Amino acid sequence: MSRIRLRYIHQWVDREGRVHRYFRRRGYPRVPLPGLPGSLEFMTAYQTALAGPRSAAGAGRSKPGSVAAVVAEYFDSQQYFGSKSAGTQRMRRSILGRFCAAHGDKPMALLPAEWIEALLDSKPLHAARSWLMTLRSLCEFAVKRGWLRTNPAATVKLPPVRSDGFPTWSDDEIAQYEAHHPLGTKPRLALALLLYTAQRRSDVIRMGRQHIRQTPDGEALYVRQQKTGKELMLPIRPELRAVLAATPSEHLTFLVTATGKPFSGNHFGETFREWCDAAGLPKHCSAHGLRKAACRRLAEAGCSANEIAAISGHASLDEVARYTKAADQARLARNAIARTG
Repeated sequence: MSRIRLRYIHQWVDREGRVHRYFRRRGYPRVPLPGLPGSLEFMTAYQTALAGPRSAAGAGRSKPGSVAAVVAEYFDSQQYFGSKSAGTQRMRRSILGRFCAAHGDKPMALLPAEWIEALLDSKPLHAARSWLMTLRSLCEFAVKRGWLRTNPAATVKLPPVRSDGFPTWSDDEIAQYEAHHPLGTKPRLALALLLYTAQRRSDVIRMGRQHIRQTPDGEALYVRQQKTGKELMLPIRPELRAVLAATPSEHLTFLVTATGKPFSGNHFGETFREWCDAAGLPKHCSAHGLRKAACRRLAEAGCSANEIAAISGHASLDEVARYTKAADQARLARNAIARTG
């Protein structure tokens, strides 16, 4: 019978001859292992330690209760950090990394709301919103762990952002892009996927032929949104079907890099910017602007907010209303009169 090799076990003998055994693995907490190796008591503790969470990065080098120590614990929390999307995690790591660099040695319990307000006042409004969202989550976590009595960021308010975000593409801008990038090219495929599915770039770069299924009404794309986890069934429009048929694809994703690998979100954004520049489009034309253009076109076609949300995946109808703000008022008025005339 072969012996099972147990890793990460360290033992030492004290002055009285007693043997002490510990589970010690880089990046994980040290755990004492009771009983003799191979016993039920020992193996239960060993398996628990082996499957346990990693130690909070930097926690051992920070004073308990300090900002840096609480942030390190926060990064190990599945509920407050681990369950967030990859993009949200990157944003919060960046923000809290800078936060710790400036204030990591301060006690977490001594961060009043006034101090947080002063910190946010020093930042542009869009950046301040991301910082506030991140600090609220961190402080809520600190309350749960007992490092704070109340959440000082919960009462902090910011003025509304007076912006419609990424500008919507006009029909002329869409036509200009299509005129420069003909059918069968990768740039044209990218525009078609964004415009005729109304999805975010993070979802478009993951789409492939394996996501196309036959339905009683024709072919449809089945998508699970990366940001929300929502599952969508998107009927394939004739315009998109024509582009897919004209564009060769031998990979798991429709859109791939020059080396045949799937795009990352940032790489795709940079590449799409280059395609827009090549077509002579202004800098405000972005991938996200095409998602808004798709919603605008649906609104102009007479679709209700609920119908648009069924395609775009928006959870808030207010957000849909913001996205369709650029809908052609004259066309909407003609549609309304035609339906009631």
